[in-house]
Amino acid sequence: MHPEKTNLSFLFLAVAALAAGEAAAATTLTATPAKLTSSNQQITIRWSDLPDPDGLDYVAIYSPPSSRDFDFLGYLFLNGSASWREGSGELTLPRLPNLRASYQFRLFRWPAKEYSYHHIDHDRNPLPHGKHRVAVSGEVSVGDPARPEQVHLAFTDRDDEMRVMFVCGDGGKRVVRYGLGEEEENWKEVGTEVRTYEQKHMCDTPANSSVGWRDPGFVFDGLMKGLEPGRRYFYKVVSDSGGWSDTYSFVSRDSEANETIAFLFGDMGTYVPYITYVRTQAESLSTVKWILRDIQALGDKPTFISHIGDISYARGYSWVWDHFFSQIEPIAANTPYHVCIGNHEYDWPLQPWKPSWAYGIYGTDGGGECGIPYSVKFRMPGNSILPTGNGGPDTRNLYYSFDSGVVHFVYMSTETNFVQGSDQYNFLKADLEKVNRTRTPFVVFQGHRPMYTSSKESRDAALKQQMLQHLEPLLVTYNVTVALWGHVHRYERFCPIKNFQCLNTSSSLQYPGAPIHVVIGMGGQDWQPIWQPRPDHPDDPIFPQPESSMYRGGEFGYTRLVATREKLTLTYVGNHDGQVHDVVEIFSGQVSNNSSVSDVVDGTTLSSGVSTEHKVSPLYMEIGGSVICALLLGFSFGFLVRRKKEATQWTPIKIEES
Repeated sequence: MHPEKTNLSFLFLAVAALAAGEAAAATTLTATPAKLTSSNQQITIRWSDLPDPDGLDYVAIYSPPSSRDFDFLGYLFLNGSASWREGSGELTLPRLPNLRASYQFRLFRWPAKEYSYHHIDHDRNPLPHGKHRVAVSGEVSVGDPARPEQVHLAFTDRDDEMRVMFVCGDGGKRVVRYGLGEEEENWKEVGTEVRTYEQKHMCDTPANSSVGWRDPGFVFDGLMKGLEPGRRYFYKVVSDSGGWSDTYSFVSRDSEANETIAFLFGDMGTYVPYITYVRTQAESLSTVKWILRDIQALGDKPTFISHIGDISYARGYSWVWDHFFSQIEPIAANTPYHVCIGNHEYDWPLQPWKPSWAYGIYGTDGGGECGIPYSVKFRMPGNSILPTGNGGPDTRNLYYSFDSGVVHFVYMSTETNFVQGSDQYNFLKADLEKVNRTRTPFVVFQGHRPMYTSSKESRDAALKQQMLQHLEPLLVTYNVTVALWGHVHRYERFCPIKNFQCLNTSSSLQYPGAPIHVVIGMGGQDWQPIWQPRPDHPDDPIFPQPESSMYRGGEFGYTRLVATREKLTLTYVGNHDGQVHDVVEIFSGQVSNNSSVSDVVDGTTLSSGVSTEHKVSPLYMEIGGSVICALLLGFSFGFLVRRKKEATQWTPIKIEES
C-alpha cells in the first residue's frame, strides 16, 4: 500500500474513533415519567456525563416544547443536586400545572463572565440567556387537555344559585351535573358558557410578548340553579369527548341563616417550585393549608373566601395563573372564592382612568395584563364593566355586593374611578342606602388599597386623600361595621376611626360610630417593610406605632369572620402556628331568635350562649385534640392581649417597586 494512503487511513480511523468517543460521552438529560398520572405526582430530572460542571449550569423548563430557548418558564440550578460536581445528578419537581401542552427540559451552560444585569428578574438578579444548550429531555405530559382543571366556585346575584368555573384545553361542549346526594341518578344537568382571550388583547409587556404569553385555554362558566338553602351539594364537570372532573361538594348559601362565617385576606399570590422572572410567594401554601383546615372543621356550615386584590401576582407571566388556580382548587372547588381587583391585576400606563392627582400611583404593576385574565377567569356577582379601550375583553368584577347570613358584604375597585359622580360611587352609595339592617345588622366593606395604614407609602398618599374625601363619608353615614383592605403586606387593625380621630379604643364594641379599618394584606406576599425603626427611611413605615393603630403584626396569615345576630368577631390567624393573634368584637345590639346558634369555628366557642357539638372530619381526628387545644389557647391569648403589639420578625423584607 502507498505510504500516503496508509497515513490517510490511519488519520481517518483516528478521527472516527475520537468522534465515537465524544458521542459516547455526550451529556444526557432525561425527565420521567413521560406522563404524570394520579399515582405519579413528581417529575425526576437526571443528567450524566456533563464535562467540567459549573455552579451556574442549569436546567430550564419549557411548555410548549416548541418554545425558543430564550422563552423558558423558569429554571433550576444543577447545584441543587448533591452530586453535581461529578457531572451527573438528579432534581425533582412536584406535579406542575396542566398548561394544555407537554413540558420539556433543557440543560444549559452559563459562564459567569456572561452574567448580564440588563436582563434581570424581579429581585434584580441576572436571568439566564439560553445561549449554550447542552442537552434536551423527552417530553412530559401533565393531565389530559380535555379534562376540566382549575375548578372554582362563586356566588351569583341569586341566593339559590352557585357558579362553577374551570379551564379546558378545547372549547367543546361541557356540562355540569349536580345533586344533593353522592349518587348521580337524580342529579340535574346544566350547560356552560365558554370564553377565552388572545395575545393581541394584552396591553403591554411581558403579557403580550413571547416570553410572558402562553395559551390560556378555554374558561367555562356553569350555573347550578334551584339550590335549597344550607344544603350540601355534590357536582362534577363532564364532556362527551371524555375528560371528567373529580366530584366536588359545597354547602349552598342560606340567606335566612343567623350565622355567617368567612375567611378573608389580600395579596396571597402563588408558589412555583422553580426560579422564574418574578418573585413568587411560598408562604401562600401555608395560607391555603390553614384555611383548608378550618373549612374542613366546619363540616356542613356554609362559608366563603374573600381575596381582596393582588390575586396571583402573575404580572404578565401567564402560566403563574395556572399555578395559582391549581394551588387554590382544594379550597375554591368546594367553597365560593370571591375577589376584588388590585394593582397587580390591572395597572398599565394607558389605563382608561388616570386622573392628574394619580401621577405615580397607577403604573405598570399589572405586567401588561390590563385586567383581562382576572376578568375572564373570575365572574363575580353584579355586572360592573369598564372597557379596556384596546379591543380586548372588558374589565369586570370591579364592584359588587351580596348578603351572607347576617352580614352584607361590599366590594370596590381602588384601581378605577370611585370619586363622587362616578358609576362606582353611585353604586356604592345606592347599595349602602338600601341595606336591611334588620336582616343584616353588619356591613363589611372591602377594597384593595387601604384608606388607613401606618405603612406610609408616599406614592399612595394622593389616592388615600381621595378615598377619605369621597368614600369615608359613605362609610360613616351608612354605619359600615368593618372596612378591610390589602396592598400593604401586613396585618393592622385600627380603632373605629373618622378623619384620623379614634371614636373608641376598646376591642369589644357596640355601635362604634365609625368603621373599624383593618389591613389584611398578609396572605403571602412579603415585599414590604416591617414595622421597626429604619434610620435610612424614618417615615416608611410610621414608627413608633400611632395611637389609632390598635394592633399591627408582621406575620403571614388570614382573618376569620364569625358573625351572629348579636356579634361580629374578626380574628387574625397566623400561619406559623395556625392560632389567633388578634381579636376584635363588635356588637349589634340585636338579640337572636335562635339561641342554639353560637360562634363556633374549629370547635372553639367564641361567644356566650349554648355551644353546639361539632364533628371534625376523619382527616383531622388524629390532630383534632391538639388543634382545638391550641386554638383555645390562641383565642384566650387574643382576648387577653388588648395592648399594642410590635411586628413579628419573620423574613427579610424588601420595599416593593421603589
